[in-house]
This record gives sequence, structure tokens and C-alpha cells, in this order.
Amino acid sequence: MKTTPAKFLIVDDDKVSVMAMQRAMRKLKIVNETAVCHDGQQALEFLAEEVKRHGRLPPYIITLDLNMPRMGGLEFLEVVRADPALERMVVFVFTTSDMPTDVQSAYSKNVAGYIVKENPSETFANALDMLNTYARIVELPS
Repeated sequence: MKTTPAKFLIVDDDKVSVMAMQRAMRKLKIVNETAVCHDGQQALEFLAEEVKRHGRLPPYIITLDLNMPRMGGLEFLEVVRADPALERMVVFVFTTSDMPTDVQSAYSKNVAGYIVKENPSETFANALDMLNTYARIVELPS
């Protein structure tokens, strides 16, 4: 069975963080298709369009910020986990919040990992290197 390469979806309203992630991806030679949404609502609309276009959701790995306008990360996770078409999405939280309540809330919504943006360029490079390996070796649901 031929696996479909995972696509990346960056959900973050901070343009500097998005640019740093994209720069780290280029530096690591990550060539997976990547989309960017600036809040949870836009990400839900994007994913719904992907389902409509492909008849199902292609494999995505989502990097999700928690603190965003309109719809934050935890609210986005609530909707995703309640939607049968999206519930198995692989989501890694990338956020500045190291509050134990945020960490606990995210893991209670079945995130694959919680990464705190401490030193953004180093954190992004290390995390994206790990995600690139993850995307290549893990069989994702389709």
C-alpha cells in the first residue's frame, strides 16, 4: 500500500512565528505541502474545503497555537474532536503558554504533543525536525 505524504497545516496568528516555522522548514528541506491559517475558525473552514475537494481529509499534521483571535486552539480542538471527519487529526500544540491548565486541557483533547515556544528559532528547528521524521515514518489515518 502506497502511503500519501502528510501535509502540514500551521494554525497561528503570529506572522513572525509562522515565518520562523517556514524558514526552519526550508532549512530542514521539508518539502511536504504546507498551508497556513491564522485562527481556529479559518482552519476549520480550510479543512472542510479539503474534505469537500478530496471526498475525505488527506493526512495532515497540524501545528496549533492556543492564543488566537476568533477561535483559539483549545476551542478548535473541541470542534475537531467532536467531528467524525476530523477527529483523528494529528495535532501538535506550538504555543508560548506553559500554564499547566493549558497543557492538561490540550492533552485531554488528545494532542500528539505540546511544545512551548521558548527560543523560537531553536524550538521550531528541533520540533520541525522531529515532525519531519514523524511524517515520514508514521502511518497516518486517511
